[in-house]
Amino acid sequence: MPGMRTSADTGARPAPRVVSAGDVGILLLRLAVGVILAGSGAQKLFGWFGGAGLDATGKYFTDLGYDPGVFFAGLAGVSEVLGGLGLAVGLLTPLAAAAAVGVMINAMAVAPDVTLWSAEGPAFAYPMTFAVAALAIAAVGPGRLSLDAFFPWRDGGWVPAAVALVLGVAGGVVILAL
Repeated sequence: MPGMRTSADTGARPAPRVVSAGDVGILLLRLAVGVILAGSGAQKLFGWFGGAGLDATGKYFTDLGYDPGVFFAGLAGVSEVLGGLGLAVGLLTPLAAAAAVGVMINAMAVAPDVTLWSAEGPAFAYPMTFAVAALAIAAVGPGRLSLDAFFPWRDGGWVPAAVALVLGVAGGVVILAL
């Protein structure tokens, strides 16, 4: 309209986007889930944080029916480390979530106690919670405080969630079928 000035005319810059509580909240969730998953993988691969290391974990995997156990323990460890670190820093989030989902599907399949609450030890609830959290992160997106901040999946959506779910379930099922 004649006589109206726009920000382009005045050289004014748009106000910077403020970091929201949601950005901080998803960062905290990503860090918690990602660091715990990466630590679990480091236990399997390197024996860090009180873990058994690859050879002992491989024997355990063999006892669970994964043969060769060392290969599958290594695959689980690498998936947890890379998926966990990817979630923590918000890098390639749909793929990181898929890695977490695939490993957690296998963990749920071999859970000694298929219950949500077990006083005796590991149960279905632990891996289920991590799988759901990884999917939620993919669906919501890693947010502005992530390395994915400039990618279209930063804000999540149906496509990133579907990528995480489909690839994660497919990977988990393939490993179970082997």
